[in-house]
Amino acid sequence: MELSQPPELIQHRQQQQQQQPDDHQSPACFSRSLAKIIMCTNKGGTVLNRPQMHETEQERGKRYYMILLGINYMCLFIGSVSSSLLSKFYFNHKGGNRWVSTWVQCAGFPLLLLPIYLFKICTDRTPFTGFTPKILSLSILIGFLLGLNNLLFSWGNSYLPVSTNSLVLSTQLAFTLITSVIIVKQKITFANLNCVILLTLSSVLLALSSSHDKPIGLTKVKYFKSFFSTVGAGLLFALYLPIMEKVYRKVYCYAMVVEMQLVMEMAATVLATVGMAADGGFTVMRTESIKVFDLGAKAYWLTVGFNVVTWQLCFMGTAGMVFLTTSLTGGVCMTALMAINVLGGVLVYGDHFGGLKAVSTLLCLWGFCSYIYGIYKKDEEVNQSREKKNNADQPHQFMELAEICALVTLLDR
Repeated sequence: MELSQPPELIQHRQQQQQQQPDDHQSPACFSRSLAKIIMCTNKGGTVLNRPQMHETEQERGKRYYMILLGINYMCLFIGSVSSSLLSKFYFNHKGGNRWVSTWVQCAGFPLLLLPIYLFKICTDRTPFTGFTPKILSLSILIGFLLGLNNLLFSWGNSYLPVSTNSLVLSTQLAFTLITSVIIVKQKITFANLNCVILLTLSSVLLALSSSHDKPIGLTKVKYFKSFFSTVGAGLLFALYLPIMEKVYRKVYCYAMVVEMQLVMEMAATVLATVGMAADGGFTVMRTESIKVFDLGAKAYWLTVGFNVVTWQLCFMGTAGMVFLTTSLTGGVCMTALMAINVLGGVLVYGDHFGGLKAVSTLLCLWGFCSYIYGIYKKDEEVNQSREKKNNADQPHQFMELAEICALVTLLDR
């Protein structure tokens, strides 16, 4: 009596051999890899709907996951820093309409049609597949919440220096931890608690030194309105992140995340457009570009155009980070960029950078590094536990094989 290989294993190996030559064809390989990145990567870096995966496929899934994660964080990095500097540039050169500043944060939603079309070509997936009435309604409601957050951010950014505005927004991380515990049952660990405490202390030090940052001629009433508007924006964003994480648990691919982002940005644009119409309509933009903006109409429209693009990069990067990781990790990554925004405000606009603000920036960086180290140690412990489990299972596997061989020998006899 002979032991034969299972038919499933033979078929799997034949499929692997047939697919190997295709890996050397660059156009097909690129298209296939892009499709896997878009459609098949989840938070763990594995491939969805593939319960029994070969080890090499798991490695590829992890690689695709890291590629997509890197792309989204790069979008977040470029979008966050550029949008903050451009928004301040708009107000520094006598642009003063907060509804315009709110509108540009979401009006770039048509740009998302480009990746959606690209996804359709690469994956043959029909756009908006899987959208239920519940997901559509949630996307619209969250979009309105995002629009209100944009308005509060614009109000705060109109008066506060970039460095102060960026560091005050770091308080959202403390609120994100609280809302994540309530909404998505985030576990509190030493790493994330230490990070939140350090960043909160960073914001307290900033508040103590904020009296030196007031622009010339700005009243205390307007200054504190801007300050607390920024804190309110941080609160709303702290609510937005865990809500999105909970919604994304029903999403099965990255392409659907982009489509949901399109719907949310459309809803936020509707809110901003209504506000602009009530405040004078789009004629305000034309008048402002010709008579108010001190660099001229061309510079005005270039500022608005680039701001539209950078804000889309920022929000899409944020959505991708939450989908691929967690709301808390996304908030930590955003907070880590605050130090870069501070440096940009000091270098580009000459914002005051005293001793307390320097300590605040260092605490911000310290908190981020401690959080990343905590994630590293946690992954290391998980990998070690998996190795121990595999090593413990090997003797049992050998015993099962020996028992099968013994059974076969008895049957032959």
